[in-house]
Amino acid sequence: MAGSAGLAWRRGRRSFSPTRKRLKPLRTVVAWRGRAEWDQVMVGLYCGDSRLQQEALDRVSAWKSRYGPKMPLAVDCTAELIRCKVLDSSGRLKSHELILSYGLALVRFVNLITERKQKMVSIPLRKLAIEVDIPIWVVDLRHELTHGKLPRLALCRKGCDVVLDWLRKTYWSRQLGNNLCEESEEEDEEEEQEEMEANTELDSDTWEVQTPQHEVCQKHKEFHGRCP
Repeated sequence: MAGSAGLAWRRGRRSFSPTRKRLKPLRTVVAWRGRAEWDQVMVGLYCGDSRLQQEALDRVSAWKSRYGPKMPLAVDCTAELIRCKVLDSSGRLKSHELILSYGLALVRFVNLITERKQKMVSIPLRKLAIEVDIPIWVVDLRHELTHGKLPRLALCRKGCDVVLDWLRKTYWSRQLGNNLCEESEEEDEEEEQEEMEANTELDSDTWEVQTPQHEVCQKHKEFHGRCP
């Protein structure tokens, strides 16, 4: 009995050891390596120079390969629309091919942005568009495209410009005031290694590890209803 009590006392003392590592809060990992890279891509996408836009698109593709389906919808939609503009300026596609390219990107944008607003009872897209401040005629353009009626190329170009401006104001510009607090992949690997080492030292009979909540960044709240 005395031996058991002594063992329990020694185990209890471990919790007060000043040298024991404290588990650091888990952090969300994003695809970009830092604020500078994110800013560079944003400027590249909206600069109007096809060469710089293509470089930014290549960087977004790299983000998507790392981040997969967790890529923010706003980034994904912006890239698709900018890609249409790059193809348009290249002169490689015919008019009807450009209409289809713009149309696919616009339809996907409207569907993705309004989908998260849908409830158990279906809500008309026009009403949802008003709620998120998307011009009604963009929704009408989406309706024409999904029902096989090809609009004029000029209207598709205008729709692309309007939606890109909406994305810039609603998503990209708002991030300028945020600190993009997520860590890069390299920093996260160090955090994970430290956490694994700390977990190895824990005695499962005595310790109850509490996992802190993830830090939430505003940009993921913008187009995701949850933390990635």
